[in-house]
Amino acid sequence: MDEKKTSEKKSGAKDLDSLTPREIVAELDKYIVGQKKAKRAVAVALRNRMRRLKLEPEIREDIAPKNILMIGPTGVGKTEIARRLARLTGSPFIKVEATKYTEVGYVGRDVESMIRDLMAAGVQMVKQEMQESVTAEAEKRAEEALLDLLLPGTGKKRKEQKPQGEAVVRPVGTFSINPNNTGGAGPSLMGAAIQVGIPAFFSRSPDQEEPAGQAETETGEAENAEISGEEAARESSTREKFRAMLRKGKLEDRMVEITVSQTPQFPTIEMMGGGLEELESSLSGFANLFGGSKKKKLVTLGRAREILIAEESEKLIDRERVSDDARQRVEETGIVFIDEIDKIAVKGDRGGGGPDVSREGVQRDILPIVEGATVNTKWGPVNTDHILFIAAGAFNVSKPSDLIPELQGRFPLRVELDSLGKEDFLRILTEPKNALTKQYTGLLGTEGIEIEFAPDAVDRLAALAAEVNSRLENIGARRLHTIMEALLEELSFEAPDIAPKKIPITAAYVNEKLSDLVTDQDLGRYIL
Repeated sequence: MDEKKTSEKKSGAKDLDSLTPREIVAELDKYIVGQKKAKRAVAVALRNRMRRLKLEPEIREDIAPKNILMIGPTGVGKTEIARRLARLTGSPFIKVEATKYTEVGYVGRDVESMIRDLMAAGVQMVKQEMQESVTAEAEKRAEEALLDLLLPGTGKKRKEQKPQGEAVVRPVGTFSINPNNTGGAGPSLMGAAIQVGIPAFFSRSPDQEEPAGQAETETGEAENAEISGEEAARESSTREKFRAMLRKGKLEDRMVEITVSQTPQFPTIEMMGGGLEELESSLSGFANLFGGSKKKKLVTLGRAREILIAEESEKLIDRERVSDDARQRVEETGIVFIDEIDKIAVKGDRGGGGPDVSREGVQRDILPIVEGATVNTKWGPVNTDHILFIAAGAFNVSKPSDLIPELQGRFPLRVELDSLGKEDFLRILTEPKNALTKQYTGLLGTEGIEIEFAPDAVDRLAALAAEVNSRLENIGARRLHTIMEALLEELSFEAPDIAPKKIPITAAYVNEKLSDLVTDQDLGRYIL
């Protein structure tokens, strides 16, 4: 339990039990501006998961997650809400595009691959947490392996001296027995006669004299033991000196030769319909059967330490436990974000041919996954009954009602995200932890350029973004990225040559750098 809490703390995840819906919304507010309805919807859905786990098993199995359909233009935060939600709770998360899947019978990816990808993400997450819990032991083993590379032979255990009273077994000949007493005919049994010597300390009484030469032998062995002890002490002292140098980082650039295992890599194969997972599992089985090849590499000691720690961590974790824990986490807390679902909605009367046939087929294939099915993966079967699905789309051409009715019913919660205006852009540029102004300040700071955004400059940038969105396609907050790049393009190019320097970003500076954008009505020639 303590190891789990520690790993969650390291990964930035928080305990679901301690997160109320209000706290979830507050955490999302640190990175995403506005969209209160969507934040409240995902917060309630997440809290309901925690409530379900506290119920009796009979009731728990009947409570299905309330999947969410987000409707809103691009660049308003649909994907970011789902991604931040998963990162906040440490849940396995995968983002997929509905347009990349095809109906069974068409060339392309089948919809079940989204669950296999989610399971792969869960396995990687659990494996990383387990590796963090055994880091200390892995580093200790890697250190011993490095010392063995630097001082070959010092880490090997010396062979123990053979005990003087050990029994001796000697073959003295062979014999033959005919069990049927038929003379020379018939089958016979062959055997070997042996002589068992009784140890000297059992066969000799205290008053008996020692055999001749035994005293001299014991004297020689004592001298050899004394010499071996001195050599072992010297080797141990040398090993400890190298250990101290290793820990102080004095040998990081020394070149060493290590042997690494290489798993056979098979080419990527695209197949029609199902069967891809079975083929992948078979190829993985062949790889494990052959065990991979060994290859010697000449690397620095610092790089060798990383490789050895990774190998030792892999040996210390239980792979079966990784698969079991990952499967349980995916089934109970997994989140699948299906983007661009509006692109597979069939417009009008669902008639026509061409891609519409495949689009409706993809919807039919997605339906059983969302309703609850068992998908075979190379880590075992995964049940999707309690995986949370969040679908999103702009629906600027089609409508949610263009989806097949059965699929609409599997997304009972629908939230509409608002378009972003000047005030929203102003908050996006200043409030979030990862605000764009903070990002560019940090990036240019690495070159010795200190920039400071004045309030009037930020206000002008927000107004400009809103104006461009109103005249051209509304791409939401992504417009801020294009405007900021246009604003700081020249400065970013010249930064290494003019550093160190402090440059204030004012409204006049914004107007000067974006003068063409301000004066020219054909804004599309300059920004998207």
